[in-house]
Amino acid sequence: MSVWKDIWTVIYREFMIIREHPIYLFGSVGVMLACALFYFTFFGAGLPSDIPIGVVDLDNSSVSREFRRQLDATQLGKVIEFENYEEARLRMQKGQLAGICVIPEGMYEDLLSSRQPTLSFYVNGLYFVSGALSYKDILQMVNLTGGAVQREVLRARGMTDSQIMGLIRPVDIDLHQIGNVYTNYGYYLCNILLPGCLELVTIIMVIYSLGMELKYGTSKHLMKLGDNSIITVLTGKMAVYTALFSLIGLVLVIAMYHWMRFPLAGSIWNMFIGIILLVLASEAVGIFIIGCLPVPRLALSIGALYSVLGFSLSGFTLPIEAMPAWIQGLSEAFPLRHYYLFYVQENIFASGFAGWYREVIHLLIFFFVPIPVLLRLKGAFIKGNFPKD
Repeated sequence: MSVWKDIWTVIYREFMIIREHPIYLFGSVGVMLACALFYFTFFGAGLPSDIPIGVVDLDNSSVSREFRRQLDATQLGKVIEFENYEEARLRMQKGQLAGICVIPEGMYEDLLSSRQPTLSFYVNGLYFVSGALSYKDILQMVNLTGGAVQREVLRARGMTDSQIMGLIRPVDIDLHQIGNVYTNYGYYLCNILLPGCLELVTIIMVIYSLGMELKYGTSKHLMKLGDNSIITVLTGKMAVYTALFSLIGLVLVIAMYHWMRFPLAGSIWNMFIGIILLVLASEAVGIFIIGCLPVPRLALSIGALYSVLGFSLSGFTLPIEAMPAWIQGLSEAFPLRHYYLFYVQENIFASGFAGWYREVIHLLIFFFVPIPVLLRLKGAFIKGNFPKD
């Protein structure tokens, strides 16, 4: 019973610390609330719309005017007309245009004469998303315009529409975008960015809470409350943060799949399991880092670097299978990677326990990561002989 009494004493002490120092709630609840509001509002429309695209129409024919109208009618593009290329280029250099399309003089005559006109378009690569989407929009309209002109020419030759479509588009593509029918950037990014932010905040706050005991010399008193047992001390302190970050994680899951109506093929209860395991694994990583480097400043820097790398090595932007073999192995050392695989199996494929039980095992393995550094952390807490900044 004395062990449980010591744990409750540490828990009560941690609650008092959080109450007296708002930085703990600001760094956890405040940061996650800001991240959620930012991403939910930023990706609220799903896809960027009205991307400014400059069009320089040197032909001014019925075909070029129709091309401008169709490009302006798309969801992504908003056409801004210019009389010459120099003016459009200056606007693009100022960052006011995502792309420029130049329609050459005599395009309509070239089309009627079966000559191949050349449309030039320039994309602003400094803005990756808007530049890529404007490129896609212009390319699609160029292909549609070319197909429309070819269709009219073939109609004039007496061919039927079915024959014409067989020539213009011999292979018909039936596209199914599994899990994200609307190509919504919010569905694609928020499902991993927000849990990734939660992992980052969890690791940083765990390192901070343990590091401040060293910095302010309160670790000896804490060890006395825990009967000089590092297990008791960590159990008491982590119980508070586990409850806090698990609650934040559950709210995130409810916000994404209930309030924001993100697609979810599987069960929201299983997603609760995944987010809680992510929190527990992140806490274990935080303990390991501060145990290896019981210097708050250095440990916080390493924790931030590790957490940020987790976004890149999770595999949701670039498939891990396309990376070098040693990076594929390195990705296993990040809890966010295993949460992403858990999310894919449950959210997209709804495969249930049979699909994600391996990722649960991998996340549970992180619980044993702090074991090699517990004695080192205990020595640092009792002796206080490490740098305090």
